[in-house]
Amino acid sequence: AGVKDYKLTYYTPDYETKDTDILAAFRVTPQPGVPPEEAGAAVAAESSTGTWTTVWTDGLTSLDRYKGRCYHIEAVAGEENQYIAYVAYPLDLFEEGSVTNMFTSIVGNVFGFKALRALRLEDLRIPTSYIKTFQGPPHGIQVERDKLNKYGRPLLGCTIKPKLGLSAKNYGRAVYECLRGGLDFTKDDENVNSQPFMRWRDRFLFCAEAIYKAQAETGEIKGHYLNATAGTCEEMMKRAVCARELGVPIVMHDYLTGGFTANTSLAHYCRDNGLLLHIHRAMHAVIDRQKNHGMHFRVLAKALRLSGGDHIHAGTVVGKLEGERDITLGFVDLLRDD
Repeated sequence: AGVKDYKLTYYTPDYETKDTDILAAFRVTPQPGVPPEEAGAAVAAESSTGTWTTVWTDGLTSLDRYKGRCYHIEAVAGEENQYIAYVAYPLDLFEEGSVTNMFTSIVGNVFGFKALRALRLEDLRIPTSYIKTFQGPPHGIQVERDKLNKYGRPLLGCTIKPKLGLSAKNYGRAVYECLRGGLDFTKDDENVNSQPFMRWRDRFLFCAEAIYKAQAETGEIKGHYLNATAGTCEEMMKRAVCARELGVPIVMHDYLTGGFTANTSLAHYCRDNGLLLHIHRAMHAVIDRQKNHGMHFRVLAKALRLSGGDHIHAGTVVGKLEGERDITLGFVDLLRDD
């Protein structure tokens, strides 16, 4: 009793989108026997105001004002039983300045929905009025070049290898040799945090020494991406504070494993204290690699622009990891877009 089709309420093909709506494009693969309109409506419902049944508290608010709407569905060319469902969300559904809240709604419980065999968020159109509630990158490209006094060329860096197992002293030695040899930056790898063989404070001290020694000998400003990612936000901030006190130019964060709340907090601190922030996308392929389920990296890139980071790994056309040229260059353009 009380169960009704989602499409009766949440499928509205005559809806005209507003400039203030957040628009989402989902790749939907319905279970056998589920019409695409019902599947699209279910996505809109479960990611906004809907639940599996009618409840009496529906009458205490205006569902018509707050509900998500599936306003268009089209079949995916060359794929069987896959559809792109376009969903519009009113802006009042989302907390200002919170990527965490936006994702909790749009890509939350709905991805485990029984009526769907698979679901992938392909893209988001985020309105300017919502973007303005975020700080965004702490500094940006021009400020970074000003801090380094390096213009008219790419910045060249590398990651210290082996990524795990070196002592802090030997790690710092490798940093010095790279910077002295001509690199602008070196960096921690994503899983260099504070392990027994190299505690974070020792690494920070030896890397700072390497930076200052290389700077004195070359006359150039140098840097090392010190990974501040930690098990708690408090510990992460302690590491960022230490980096600032040592006078180094940049810190680093794993924004997906660390979480958007932690990343936004760190980005705010970096802006207030003159630190550049490098972002590593460790764990992204768990979310974005499957073509019919998860989330496209372009959405993760947009979320990072909102949360805050001065640069991020966007993939490469060469090397050991997957990446197509046109798609990768698209990520780069998206991240640099004003």
